[in-house]
Amino acid sequence: MQRMPMDNYEKTHAQFEWKLPDHFNFGSDVVDYWAKTPDKTALIWTNQEGREKIFSFADIKRLTNQFANVLAAHGVKRGDRVLIVLPRLPHWQIAMVGCNKLGAIPIPCVTMLTEKDIRYRSEHSGAIAAVTTAEHTTKFGDHFKVRLSVGDAPGWLDFDRAVAEADEHFTPVPLRMTDPAILFYTSGSTGMPKGVLHSSAALFSWRGSAWYWLSLNEDDLMWCTADTGWSKAGTSILYGPWSCGSAVLFHDGPFDPESRLALLERYQVSVFCASATELRRLMLENMKSRNLNRLRLTVSAGETVNPDIVRAWRDLTGAQLLDGYGQTETLMTVLNYPPMPVKPGSMGRPLPGVEAAIIGDGDQLLSAGETGRLAIKAPNPQIMLGYYRDEKRSAKSYVEANGERWFITGDNAHMDEDGYIYYEGRGDDIINSAGYRIGPVEVENVLLEHPAIHECAVAASPDPDRGEVVKAFIILSAGYHASDELARDIQTFAKELTAPYKYPRKIAFVDDLPKTTTGKIQRRLLKQAEFAR
Repeated sequence: MQRMPMDNYEKTHAQFEWKLPDHFNFGSDVVDYWAKTPDKTALIWTNQEGREKIFSFADIKRLTNQFANVLAAHGVKRGDRVLIVLPRLPHWQIAMVGCNKLGAIPIPCVTMLTEKDIRYRSEHSGAIAAVTTAEHTTKFGDHFKVRLSVGDAPGWLDFDRAVAEADEHFTPVPLRMTDPAILFYTSGSTGMPKGVLHSSAALFSWRGSAWYWLSLNEDDLMWCTADTGWSKAGTSILYGPWSCGSAVLFHDGPFDPESRLALLERYQVSVFCASATELRRLMLENMKSRNLNRLRLTVSAGETVNPDIVRAWRDLTGAQLLDGYGQTETLMTVLNYPPMPVKPGSMGRPLPGVEAAIIGDGDQLLSAGETGRLAIKAPNPQIMLGYYRDEKRSAKSYVEANGERWFITGDNAHMDEDGYIYYEGRGDDIINSAGYRIGPVEVENVLLEHPAIHECAVAASPDPDRGEVVKAFIILSAGYHASDELARDIQTFAKELTAPYKYPRKIAFVDDLPKTTTGKIQRRLLKQAEFAR
């Protein structure tokens, strides 16, 4: 399908329609397509030591063919799940696209996951293959059919050696638009992480936000700092930019404001994507001394961008800063666009190809200014196939309103008379900390394993840098007494049992917890009290 220009938002949104092909394989239809252009850059990789590797699309075609052949040679086939737990290394793109070519379903995960986190994901998904680095192999069991390690690890295939020895020719599997293509895990408010399954149609349609929000073209160099386990990495590091023929900068290193600015300047990044937390930190540096002339657009999602940050960023860089909204279940759907007037505090307007509405508790469409549940009209190729192995939860995600079917995002919002949408908070207890979504039950289950904790509840607490942080409200077991030392011990305990970003940065020792008449903890009241301070 052809990209429609967006000189006028209303016209483009009204005329846009998804024209989906019968079959789509991202590996063959995107990567191999751009590989026909000699020496066209796909990926620039760097790390904190200053190493650099540059890959053309032809390089990526060859390497992903070889990776697909490695999996196939070890019995991995179409529809099989592959757990990919990698940091920001080129192996990530190679593994992801190699799975796409084979028709296997990649499951990208952050490396901060613990052994317990990985065990849950592998058992729930039924993954038969795993890809990680040597330092993380100890987190995995030995039940996988094939295990690939970046670096030497006992009992694991060496990723680089196996790929180098594999055949460079591979015929990608033709995939129907409804075939499963990728599986993400996202935090839930009432239990363990949910598996969010997307189709080939989703990988195809994610180019929409790259077209209109990121406004990418073949000459751009895009840098998105999202973690490899985030769905945002799919839209802004891999599937979105490469669908547009854009090159991607991929940096492996801890967050350091000065080095981030140096990389923006050195590589002359034209489109930059980072969290509001990161942008606030960058603006504390001497940005005026940097040559950022090629930076024409910065975008942010995952946490609200304050209007003051938008104005300050433009003053410091000359680049427009556009906020956007998306979620793992639908990816980017409500956005601000370069040619469209921005209203301070608004997430923007629906992406071309997306219809959004605000729906009340009675499943009725609400009028301008009324707060309700943000919903996306179905069917839509960006909406997930469903929650993996959870048909009941999948069905509950939809309602009928005004004779039409709508997907309920789980977020509250209101829409003004011009169609701009404003975020009003989560409809559940999910904690959004610096872009990380954290389910309270996950953290509570970990804390309850500590002998000092009799009962606990976890809720969001405001934080000037991260937006929200995890706060634990703890009732102690008999014989234990509240102290700063005990609080630190509990925090260390939590870090060892679950991903470090989930640990409670704040702890309050309490005598009781707010509950309903049926005994259910009212986390909402704890959160309200925290924000009321």
